[in-house]
Amino acid sequence: MAKRDPDFVRVIDTYGPPPLWVREPGFPTLVYIILEQQVSLASAKAAFDRLKAAVRPLTPARFLSLTDAELLRIGFSRQKTLYTRLLAESLSRRHFDLRYLHDLHDDAARKMLVAFKGIGKWTADIYLLSALRRPDIWPTGDLALATAVQEVKRLRRRPSPERLEKMSAPWRPWRAVAARLFWHHYLSKRGQRTSEISL
Repeated sequence: MAKRDPDFVRVIDTYGPPPLWVREPGFPTLVYIILEQQVSLASAKAAFDRLKAAVRPLTPARFLSLTDAELLRIGFSRQKTLYTRLLAESLSRRHFDLRYLHDLHDDAARKMLVAFKGIGKWTADIYLLSALRRPDIWPTGDLALATAVQEVKRLRRRPSPERLEKMSAPWRPWRAVAARLFWHHYLSKRGQRTSEISL
């Protein structure tokens, strides 16, 4: 990627190579990503840590044993409680198995995920990138990614999702690597130790 784009050389020279930020595929990771929707990484991690302390192991059936009041104390909004309950019910009743996604093309896997209420394209993309480790996922709806692209590319404005999509063409089929480099810049510039952060 550095050979393709000199701006990536600058990121690597300044901050070093980015972490892989790998997550284990499965229900806990998808819950974690739902918690990350529209909140800071720190607040999502705190809520997820409280959830893991309350439910061991974190399975769909055990998640469903928690009351709405308990989930609220953990850090779930009403919407996220609903979304995660619907997902847990589908998995516990075996209407759906996340392992199905492993054998599907990126677009088909994304389509299957976004069929669930509360799982949009961003959530699906982050799961495909970090849990299934798909190499060409480019989450255009990610605000940190757009901000990092603006900074690294020295753009006057933060790029729209549509512009991000167009800009990513030279980085195919390794756009997930490009995303990791941009996130690495974003977090490192703001003083966060990227090796300790799970995206």
